[in-house]
Amino acid sequence: MSKSEQLFAEAQQYIPGGVNSPVRAFRAVGGTPLFIQRAEGAYLYDADGKRYIDYVQSWGPMVLGHAHPDVIEAVVEQAQSGLSFGAPTELETELAEELCRLWPNMDLVRFVNSGTEATMSAIRLARGYTGRDKIVKFEGCYHGHSDSLLVKAGSGALTMGVPSSPGVPASLADHTITLSYNDADGVRKCFDEIGDQIACIIVEPVAGNMNCIPPLPGFLETLREVCDQHGALLILDEVMTGFRVSLTGAQGHYGIEADITTLGKVIGGGMPVGAFGGKREIMEKIAPLGPIYQAGTLSGNPVAMVAGLETLRLVQEPGLYEELTAKTDRLVEGVLAAAREAGIPLTANKAGSMFGFFFTEEPQVSNYQQVMACDTERFNRFFHGMLEEGVYLAPASYEAGFMSAAHSDEDIEQTIAAARRVFARLA
Repeated sequence: MSKSEQLFAEAQQYIPGGVNSPVRAFRAVGGTPLFIQRAEGAYLYDADGKRYIDYVQSWGPMVLGHAHPDVIEAVVEQAQSGLSFGAPTELETELAEELCRLWPNMDLVRFVNSGTEATMSAIRLARGYTGRDKIVKFEGCYHGHSDSLLVKAGSGALTMGVPSSPGVPASLADHTITLSYNDADGVRKCFDEIGDQIACIIVEPVAGNMNCIPPLPGFLETLREVCDQHGALLILDEVMTGFRVSLTGAQGHYGIEADITTLGKVIGGGMPVGAFGGKREIMEKIAPLGPIYQAGTLSGNPVAMVAGLETLRLVQEPGLYEELTAKTDRLVEGVLAAAREAGIPLTANKAGSMFGFFFTEEPQVSNYQQVMACDTERFNRFFHGMLEEGVYLAPASYEAGFMSAAHSDEDIEQTIAAARRVFARLA
């Protein structure tokens, strides 16, 4: 029995399912999850001491790679001065100022502790600002586990949503409309019928929770257009894409501006953090300036703030994002070539340093229905084959992969070579 198997058995005695986030349990792919002992750069080391080239990167935050020495030094120095004060610090202002400087449509920003808190607060703000209750989200997009957002599509595009988890009241789901991602016509039809009742659209500009689905040309522009026409707010959930797709996220990459932006992951440098920000007239409705309440004991804690500040300093080094994109391109093209050699049908998407592979004959995968039609069984075999080869991919076919600045050309070549061996066994 491996050390990970022993630790997983013990964890299940005290933690539901043995994990603190469901995807970590390997239920989607089968087998025992790896228990990680440490991480450095592009690598994870499990409890048995085996090294893996890591393309999960803590689900996106580690754009610089694990345990970057400058970030660790800043965190250690701050920790020695205190972990949390429950009072304002200069670090909060410094990080907020940096975000507002880099994102031109962000006048004010509020820090929270997670992406879920950020999206939940942004929805409340949009409802309070507009005086409307209904929200639009998209099938396959994930915005955290708050009740209003754990809703799947009902029967028919304009049918009110139904809860996707027990414990979510149907009355909340009634206010959530779930449309098909990348379907601009469906969005227009929805707003033509009930646009005056809709408070906001919330969307992942690159859907990273049904693998990696970039927006089709014109889709984000349509969202901006209908929101402007009907007095709704556009919330771009950039928890995953912010400082990942580009220095100014998907908004800078695709040339679209949100009314409210949610951030997380990279802006904490690996520490728990979230944020939501936007135009001054909207953000001033948040307490203590306005009547819309939001609060948090650990929000803006100094350790997360200093980790974020150091990370944002480092990601602004010239050429970093161009290098990340080039590395991602080399990896994706190499794996696709290896699949072709083995006669394995494989399609890939990428956006900046995000990527995803789909076992399908389809030349392009652009929505939830196409993702669900992919060969998950073949992905699961590919995942375990790569794991045996020392390559750690996301343990679910519906999750994106991430490149980091720490991945070397040798790491990428080793990954492609591993994929070639695994594909040969799958053929």
